[in-house]
Amino acid sequence: MSRDSTGKILSVAFLLCVVCSILVSTAAVLLSERQELNKAEEKRRNILLAAGLYQEGVPLEEQFRRIEARVVDLRSGRFSSDFDPASYDSRAAARNPETRFQIPPKQDLAGIKAHALYQDVYLVKENGRLQQVILPVYGKGLWSTMYGFISLDSDLSTVIGFAFYEHGETPGLGGEIDNPAWKGLWPGKRIYDDQGNTRIEVLKGAVDQQSPEAIHQVDGISGATLTVRGVGNLLQYWMGQNGYRKLLENLAEGVEL
Repeated sequence: MSRDSTGKILSVAFLLCVVCSILVSTAAVLLSERQELNKAEEKRRNILLAAGLYQEGVPLEEQFRRIEARVVDLRSGRFSSDFDPASYDSRAAARNPETRFQIPPKQDLAGIKAHALYQDVYLVKENGRLQQVILPVYGKGLWSTMYGFISLDSDLSTVIGFAFYEHGETPGLGGEIDNPAWKGLWPGKRIYDDQGNTRIEVLKGAVDQQSPEAIHQVDGISGATLTVRGVGNLLQYWMGQNGYRKLLENLAEGVEL
């Protein structure tokens, strides 16, 4: 076969594709375990960041000993022993018709359509007393589903930290939800008012610090109105009755979970 013939060119191209496919597939298989470990480590790091407990240079395993992972039944607000918190995958459960809650459209503030009936949550205790509760939250932004963790103080209303670890929002605009300066606006804000109503919101502009509502409000991000609206909506949902409200009420009342 001539070196410049069509058949020779196609044969070489085909063999090259086959070799590359084998190499890529082999690498994916061999590295899959390491990738899963990296995902688990990144999740732990973000939980620690939300709780304000992350220490650079200290092994994550050592830092995470302060945190107790549990799985909560969102319908009752009680912990479940049916799942291992270390391996439970709430995203997979949200795709399973038998383990997901289909959100009525009028209640779907977060724009996620469905979520798992059981959710992994994280407790920080000291001498047996609850210091923080760290809750995974997610919802639609402008371009993507935004995944994050919010940490609440022992009063179960005051924010200690709030951080997103996965999203596809526009860099320099909606992507500013990753900006440390914006994340630094959240500590000290209160989710609920004195009557127990969910009041936390992200404004379109700046918060009037003289307003009595300022304790429930966070500055918006210029040019990212839809993204920050999504942040406010997802918190309204997850802090409500279909989210973690029953769990937080049980914890506040000292109910044996």
